[in-house]
Amino acid sequence: MIAVLTGDIKNSSEHNASTWLPLLKQALDTFGKEPAEWEIYRGDSFQLQTVPELALEAAIYIKACIKQIRRMDVRIAIGLGDKNHEATKITESNGSAFINSGQCFEQLKKQRLGIQTPNSSVNEQINLLLELALLTMDSWTPAISKTVKYAMENPKLNQKELADLLNKSQGNISEELKKAGFEEVKKMIQFYRTQLEQL
Repeated sequence: MIAVLTGDIKNSSEHNASTWLPLLKQALDTFGKEPAEWEIYRGDSFQLQTVPELALEAAIYIKACIKQIRRMDVRIAIGLGDKNHEATKITESNGSAFINSGQCFEQLKKQRLGIQTPNSSVNEQINLLLELALLTMDSWTPAISKTVKYAMENPKLNQKELADLLNKSQGNISEELKKAGFEEVKKMIQFYRTQLEQL
């Protein structure tokens, strides 16, 4: 089983691509190789293939990277399933993971993150959690997003070490991670991983 993320950048036309494109590429590079595992197409749309265990983490990480720029955000659909056609470019590969990701993306209207797996009860549970998490994540400021990005990149660092890395005070880091709901986000990722056993 694989995971396919289909996404696009919100408000991309309001910003020069040179400001957000490097951030998107760096985020995608963290989870795969271009063009077999990720590709950017139609200017501001992208697709990424990764392992199911990392799919939600990847989506939240991409969000944190892009939200470092004021008034920018991403919309991402995660599809889980199989892959029955392997192409040199991910956008030409096929299988139920790609179909689930595409269908989920079509259904994302106001919500900016969703998931579709072969199991409808898992879908319901995770999508409800995502809806609640997005109440906080959609309002991350650029400063909070940057702190979340660094915290995700350096899971072994404590708040003091993160503060040194970001040239901030430990109090600042603590406050930003609290506002980001970072502990709850990590618990949600953990819960998502336990649900994969049912698929």
